[in-house]
Amino acid sequence: MLANLWLMDRPSRPPPHAYFAISALFHYLGPSFAVLLFARVPVLGVAWLRIAAAAAVFACWRRPWRVLRGPEPGMRRLLVGWGATLAAMNCCFYEAIDRLPLGTVAAIEFLPVIALAALGARTARNAAALLLAVAGVFLLTHVQLSLEPIGLAFAFANAALFATYIVLAHRVARHPGVRGIDGLAAAMLVAAVVVTPIAGIQAAGALADPVALLAGVGVGISSSVIPYVTDQLAMARLSRATYALMVALLPAIATVVGLVVLAQVPTPAEATGVALVVCGVGVHRERDPEPEKLPACERFADTRPPAWSIFARRGRAGHFP
Repeated sequence: MLANLWLMDRPSRPPPHAYFAISALFHYLGPSFAVLLFARVPVLGVAWLRIAAAAAVFACWRRPWRVLRGPEPGMRRLLVGWGATLAAMNCCFYEAIDRLPLGTVAAIEFLPVIALAALGARTARNAAALLLAVAGVFLLTHVQLSLEPIGLAFAFANAALFATYIVLAHRVARHPGVRGIDGLAAAMLVAAVVVTPIAGIQAAGALADPVALLAGVGVGISSSVIPYVTDQLAMARLSRATYALMVALLPAIATVVGLVVLAQVPTPAEATGVALVVCGVGVHRERDPEPEKLPACERFADTRPPAWSIFARRGRAGHFP
């Protein structure tokens, strides 16, 4: 009886899909504000502000240098690779959205990721979900190669880096020796070191402009802290294939954010694509992960012994431990 009451008092965890929804919203909400910041700060300067602000937040919150010193060499290499990927991905992404609509970049960003989802689509239901998502992305993508070749090159580079980000981030989220958020903090610190020689000089003017500086900090928190943290919480409880398929929501969300923030009105075909993507995510199903395989960042179980175990030990030993 006491054990049942103790279990009832334990707080329930939000479902991983809730974490992903938060991540997906901020994944493009922050960059949409960054587009507005391009009028005051060069593109790569905004990318540097985003990464540097996020690294500063993580440094104060998680002290990531301890993670870089602690894990085995293989994990350190993984974190350094993840950080370098974050740096390159953010630079390519901002160069792309400076030249192309946000929804178009988001649709291109999804294309290599769908391959990750295809690797896990081993049932007829999940295969149908994948087809719906692909059809939706196809309708959302209205790109002509002659329109903006440089922008397209950055968009496709960003897409490849985003797929790499999912693979590396998922490995860290599922690693039993490192908390996912601590690994993210260490990777963001590495990203700041990598991006500074490339883009730091372009952000120099923003350091003397309080409005641009505060806006850059806001972009960093909304683009690289909130979504990446919730990414880790979602990845810890979703398979890589399921997470990759749910990323199909990103072009749909980018279309909505582009409409609200940047006045980029979708066509009827794009609206249909949004509906197909949402249907595809709704159709997909995955088995719940086994509890013993959950990583450290998601092991929220209370370590206190249940009430009945105290009485059991008392009966054996004749006293409380």
